[in-house]
Amino acid sequence: MIVIQNTIVSESLLDVCFVCDLKRCMGACCVEGDAGAPLEEAELKKLQSVFDKVKPYMITECIEAVEKNGLWVVDEGGDYLTPLYEGKYCVYTFFDHNNIAKCAIEKAFLEGKIDFKKPISCHLYPVRITDYSTFDAVNYHRWPICYAACENGKKLNVRVFQFLKEPLLRKYGEEWYQALEYEFNTNVKK
Repeated sequence: MIVIQNTIVSESLLDVCFVCDLKRCMGACCVEGDAGAPLEEAELKKLQSVFDKVKPYMITECIEAVEKNGLWVVDEGGDYLTPLYEGKYCVYTFFDHNNIAKCAIEKAFLEGKIDFKKPISCHLYPVRITDYSTFDAVNYHRWPICYAACENGKKLNVRVFQFLKEPLLRKYGEEWYQALEYEFNTNVKK
């Protein structure tokens, strides 16, 4: 484990190679699992403010589900999550012309309609963050659906933290990321 500022970081972020390969996984992280993506409290207001501009990118049934049940759900632990459509996939998922699951929020962002890229938990995946009262635990989440991403990362020689540079900077800032790079360059990179 690596301690940087108020985080404890798993060494897996430095050791494991990873680059998403959507043509092979088909965006399975938006579809698989038994719960939606974790949302930070500040993201709830963001979702409210951007929803009307995200709707045109969403599946009709998902729009109806959100309008009926809400933009997010609260689990038994009190955490906020994106809702799932009929227990299958995130309501903010759409399927492109190749049937690859993608994020309607991100699509609206990429087309310049909103200034919110997507929930940070989605942007950071396969990294999962557990927020404790005095620190964050920053861990790599191993999931068989990402096997192709690990193969692709090995082929390209890109580690998890390198692939996730943009969302890690978004979450923790430049100084934090530079400390992680320093750790990689001095203690891991051979």
